[in-house]
Amino acid sequence: MTRIAAVVLAAGVSRRMGVNKLTLSLDGKPLIRHVLDAIAASSLVAATVVLGHEAEKVRAALSGAPARFVVNGDFADGLSTSLKAGLAALPRDIDGAMIFLGDMPDIPPALIDRMVAAFDPEAGLSIVVPKRQGRRGHPVLWGRKFFPQILQEAKGDAGARNLLEAQSAFVAEVEWASDGVLLDLDTPEAFHRRARNDAN
Repeated sequence: MTRIAAVVLAAGVSRRMGVNKLTLSLDGKPLIRHVLDAIAASSLVAATVVLGHEAEKVRAALSGAPARFVVNGDFADGLSTSLKAGLAALPRDIDGAMIFLGDMPDIPPALIDRMVAAFDPEAGLSIVVPKRQGRRGHPVLWGRKFFPQILQEAKGDAGARNLLEAQSAFVAEVEWASDGVLLDLDTPEAFHRRARNDAN
């Protein structure tokens, strides 16, 4: 059985939001909680949350969640440092890691499971990305074979974007019918628009 773990990047400063967006209440619970609840309802076998800015505040927002926490002391140096910290903390028996952004609340368990089902290293498909209307989104599933390269090459806030483009031959794309795979809540306007749409 394929063992895929989640790595949730939750260390950022939320500069564009002005406050720690991950702890803001959305639909009655902290924004970051939506991500962990979806992971818990999926076929992923474990979750590692990478903390940094206001680590204890974010950890408190996830009280009781089935997750392991890692604190990235270098979070100010960019998203890639959190990606590396999360991958380095995974158990050795994991076949791959699905990388989640903590500010994307509309990734459903059904999509996660479809991505896991599309992961097929024997067929050369060891990276899986969701796609919506021609655009690739998040989360991204990486096979273990790419971990060393990510740990060595990922820099700044680009994460593993350049590696994803360079390894296109290994990519399986999962078409998805909603904008959740593209929607990250970076600004007050985006957050209030999402909250307002849900209320309607």
